[in-house]
Amino acid sequence: MTSAKIGDAKIDEGIRSPDRAEPLLELSGVRAGYGSIEVLHGVDLVLEPGAVVALLGPNGGGKTSTLKICSGVLPVTRGEFRLAGQVVNGVEPSELARLGVCSIPEGRGIFANLTVRENLWIATGTGVGLAELEEVAYSRFPILGERRGQLAGSMSGGEQQMLALSRALGTHPTVLLLDELSMGLAPRIVSQMYDVVGSLAAEGISILVAEQFARAVLPIATSAALMLQGRVVKTGDPLDIENELSTSYLGG
Repeated sequence: MTSAKIGDAKIDEGIRSPDRAEPLLELSGVRAGYGSIEVLHGVDLVLEPGAVVALLGPNGGGKTSTLKICSGVLPVTRGEFRLAGQVVNGVEPSELARLGVCSIPEGRGIFANLTVRENLWIATGTGVGLAELEEVAYSRFPILGERRGQLAGSMSGGEQQMLALSRALGTHPTVLLLDELSMGLAPRIVSQMYDVVGSLAAEGISILVAEQFARAVLPIATSAALMLQGRVVKTGDPLDIENELSTSYLGG
């Protein structure tokens, strides 16, 4: 099933409307895989406007593949991926980005051999000017202004994550997809990064975040979903999901 580029104007209007009745982003019975291997087996997931949904579970459960569906990188083989109530199966990642869906993949997705400023320049492909991208980046993370001429790969992990977030925020997303924001970062830096994510949610950005370390994201989550073996097995209050994850699946 595909509906690529059908009704984009309506989706664009709907996804940015403060009076939207439908979920902002929704997966309904979504199946997907790599080649002949199916890794998602009927995923149901809802992101309401202004929500922070924590997608939790151990490695290999399907969290990253689910985010790839939401960013358009992994195609849906069965089921429906909807934005503002409109089916967007088959829509290209660049088009989803134009509609306000921005993804920060596992590993941050920056260009290590380019400077901070050059990394921001690449994000101008979404239609936002470099000056605006730099203003967003340097005002929120002043250290990036000091590092603007430095190769991104030579910065600390926390600074690289700041750069990845800045590239996303400069495009003024409606939906932000975060995959393992804590990966490779010291606990203090993880706490700082999730403080930033919490402030973004307070500014009205809807956020879906996949995270193996539940305690990092749960303080800012409005709801949580537990994912195991390619299925969402439980959704609900973050504390309830954390308890379920700890006692039933992690033995503690």
